[in-house]
Amino acid sequence: MLVNVSYNDKKITKKIDEEVGNPFKLKQRWAMGGIGSPKMEITSSSLEIRNLLILDNNLDSCNIELRPKGIILRFRSLLETFALVIPFYKLSIYKGDIGIYSVYRDHHFVKVKADTKAVQKFFKKLMDYKADNLPTSIDDL
Repeated sequence: MLVNVSYNDKKITKKIDEEVGNPFKLKQRWAMGGIGSPKMEITSSSLEIRNLLILDNNLDSCNIELRPKGIILRFRSLLETFALVIPFYKLSIYKGDIGIYSVYRDHHFVKVKADTKAVQKFFKKLMDYKADNLPTSIDDL
């Protein structure tokens, strides 16, 4: 779900919370070592996201917030903030070329440059959390 989150709209906030869960409590954030990623440069994206990003001449960047049932990928364009809300069951992450991670949800995708240790550490934390919190599959029984 790609939404504009620039303004405080209770309906949009409720939809986001239903899809990926409420934000972590402060104690949980401390225990996890933080839930937000560093600023990451966007190298490519799907058509709908690209059309939003080319509206201004700023550097295309984003960050990811970890939630109990998914992630929120946020980016800015023309003084507006947009969020790609991705629950874990629709999240696909691929590590392609050296230092490039691809984050997919249905027909939306964003490829980010992971050229620092902090970004690579965050993606490892994200994949570990997703693996630990997925429902039990039939094969595991």
